[in-house]
Amino acid sequence: MKQQQQIMKPQDLLLMLKIISLGNKAWNQNSIANELCISQSEVSEATKRLKFSGLLDSKGKQVMRLALMDFLQYALKYVFPTSPGALVRGVATSHSAEPLKNEIVSNEKYVWPFAKGTERGQAISPLYPSVVEAVQKDAELYEILALVDALRVGRAREREMAITILKQRIVNGK
Repeated sequence: MKQQQQIMKPQDLLLMLKIISLGNKAWNQNSIANELCISQSEVSEATKRLKFSGLLDSKGKQVMRLALMDFLQYALKYVFPTSPGALVRGVATSHSAEPLKNEIVSNEKYVWPFAKGTERGQAISPLYPSVVEAVQKDAELYEILALVDALRVGRAREREMAITILKQRIVNGK
């Protein structure tokens, strides 16, 4: 019998980051699917892939925080690459959003394209299409995803600052 290859998908990372943003709050697949604006079956399949990869515990409830941090720091920009695109209206991300917004002075703004967005900047493809909707419901998730985008498109300084903040939030739980 042939075993199907388990390949990580963007919604897998989105699920882990959402779990991190919840802190110690209990969650179930239906509620988290609703909050992420994805289907419950996508959450279920993501959970299976993450357990297989060792990024979630065997029960599928706890993020393996050190493994996630290693993935973000060393593999993210290769697995989920992106680059700035055309000027569009959208929601600020990377160094254009909190928590890096006040730390990094730049004339370049990066945004996730969104018709109802209030910022104008270079388009950055969100990690997953539902990200823009999901961050409207969760400020902590928004900041984490903005830091993740700094790792995906940032220069050395932005990346270094994002790694430091992500380590505090993910590994240390602060």
